Amino acid sequence: MQCKKTLFCIGFVYPEPKSSAAGMRILQLLELFLENDYKVIFGTTAKNISYSFPLESIGVEVKSISLNDSSFDAFIIELNPSIVLFDRFMTEEQFGWRVSKNCPKALRILDTEDLHFLRKSRQDNIKDKFLFSKKFLDTDLAKREIASIYRSDITLIISEFEYNILVSEVGTDPDILFYIPYFFSFKEFKIKKSLPDFNDRKNFVFVGNFMHPPNLTAILYLKNKIWPRIIQKNPEVELHIYGSYATKEHMSLGDSKNKFKVKGRIDDLYSTLRTYRLMLVPLEFGAGLKGKVIDSMRCGTPCALSSIAAEGIFGNFLANGFIEDKLEEFTFKAVKLYSNKHYWEVSQNNGFEVIKKRFSKSIFAKPFMQKVAFLMTDIEKHRLKNVVGLILEHHSMKSTKYLSKWIEEKNKISK
Repeated sequence: MQCKKTLFCIGFVYPEPKSSAAGMRILQLLELFLENDYKVIFGTTAKNISYSFPLESIGVEVKSISLNDSSFDAFIIELNPSIVLFDRFMTEEQFGWRVSKNCPKALRILDTEDLHFLRKSRQDNIKDKFLFSKKFLDTDLAKREIASIYRSDITLIISEFEYNILVSEVGTDPDILFYIPYFFSFKEFKIKKSLPDFNDRKNFVFVGNFMHPPNLTAILYLKNKIWPRIIQKNPEVELHIYGSYATKEHMSLGDSKNKFKVKGRIDDLYSTLRTYRLMLVPLEFGAGLKGKVIDSMRCGTPCALSSIAAEGIFGNFLANGFIEDKLEEFTFKAVKLYSNKHYWEVSQNNGFEVIKKRFSKSIFAKPFMQKVAFLMTDIEKHRLKNVVGLILEHHSMKSTKYLSKWIEEKNKISK
């Protein structure tokens, strides 16, 4: 009997699909490998908390691993995985050289989640409103992340916009990139008939992890700029803010007099989101695909979006609402979309079409697994075409390796 192929995923944190889109993303990838008869093992240096997804319940083994510790070498040699999946570039920086040294034949896959350097550069240049600038590449974070992409055999990109940046602006060979966004199975599209209609919904909503800077900035923008204008035009409505990891300070942002209500963590996103008439997503910076927008489309809830919020989602399809960056126009259009039934229903249907045509599992799952299988047939040939990656891996082995060993020895002395 032939042994199962093994995927070892090194997680930045334990997946929390109810807390963030990143948690949903990594869980989708793990489940995809399980469906393709892989043995899947998840390891992380992070602590397992109460909101973490129970990976064992879907057949994933969970291992605790240590950073800057040679115990990982012994572990990975014994495991001898067919594939190592790095959850964000930071884990590739930390463990990539050890995987390369001890399991040179393992396929190394990097899942970026989003381009971290793009999000940070947009945050640092928020007043300029740049979607992209060449100067974004001249940062330590950009150099680290791009180097990690080159060192990996294949890098998963969640957004077409970010894929195009890497190919057109950075000059990355498309052969080491693979575009695979969030994806959903056919059964998840059969939701339209069961959803509340226009008249059965009310109020505005925003959803976002409070620990994520783009979300907190958007909440403050809503509170101070957008919501006062909306409630002036429609005094009967409320705005409800949901999100995980809300502190007392975050909860204190609520203003019951102006019907701006901070609700905190949400247990059942879909049951809750489907009761709202409109999602407000005025993000001023960020990167990747916005899970809140994807979730809204699945729940039939139209969205009022900034360009950043809409980025990479709609392609050539119409938005499930509108895209607007100017404050007064955003407010005007939000009030109109909230109150105009025909406009709202057209927007809702646009969202259903986008989910079905751009985020269907059938579009991405098979081509991705075929790409993985192809690379595994001759990984050395693939690597020899990526000369930049070979150079960066060589220098990473020299620098990161010895820094890690120095930290390991230092930790031994301090014990």
